[in-house]
Amino acid sequence: MILLESIFQWFVNNWLELFGVVTGLLYVWMEIKQKPGMWVVGFISSLIYVWVYFQTKMYGYATLYVYYVVISVYGWYCWRYARQPDGTVAGLKVSRLRLPSALVLTAISVVLYVGAGFTLHQFTDSPVPYFDALGVSLSIVATWMLAHKILEHWMLWIFINIFSSALCFYRGLYPTAGLFVVYAVMSVAGWFRWKQSFDIDH
Repeated sequence: MILLESIFQWFVNNWLELFGVVTGLLYVWMEIKQKPGMWVVGFISSLIYVWVYFQTKMYGYATLYVYYVVISVYGWYCWRYARQPDGTVAGLKVSRLRLPSALVLTAISVVLYVGAGFTLHQFTDSPVPYFDALGVSLSIVATWMLAHKILEHWMLWIFINIFSSALCFYRGLYPTAGLFVVYAVMSVAGWFRWKQSFDIDH
C-alpha cells in the first residue's frame, strides 16, 4: 500500500514532465512522417519544458525551449508555404546539406557554444553550464536544419539525444532521460525514412 501511494505521489509530482514526454514522442513520430502538424505539437511540448528545465536550474535548456516555441511557428510556415523554383506554393522536400552551409553552421555552433557556456557559467547557478551549453548550441542548429528539411539534421539529433539523456539522468529528470533514449532510436529511424524520401524525389 505504501509503495502504491509513493508511486501515485511520484506521478502527481511529475505529471507535467510526463505530459511533456508524451507530446515529445508524438512530435518526433510526426517529424519522421513529415507531418506539418508536428510543429503545433512541438509548440505545446516546448512550452511545458521551458518550465520543467527552469525548475531544475538547467537554464540553457530552458532558453533553448523558448527558441523551440518561436521556431515552431517558423517551421510550420516553411513546411506549409514554401515556394518552389517556379513560384508555386508547395510543401518542402527533403534536401541534403552542402559543404558551404555545413561550414557556416559549424561556425555558428561554436560561437553559440562559447557564448552560452560563458553566460551560464558567469551569470547563473547552473551546475553544468558547459554541458548545458553544448546541447543548446547544437539543438539550435539542428532545429533550424529541420525547419528547412535538411536530411543531415537527424545525425545531429542522434548525438544530441544521447548526450541529453545522460545529462537529464544526472539532474534527476528520469522520465525525460528515458525520452531522449527513445528520441535517439527514433532519430535513426528518421534518418532512413527521410533518406528514402530524398532518393525517391531525386
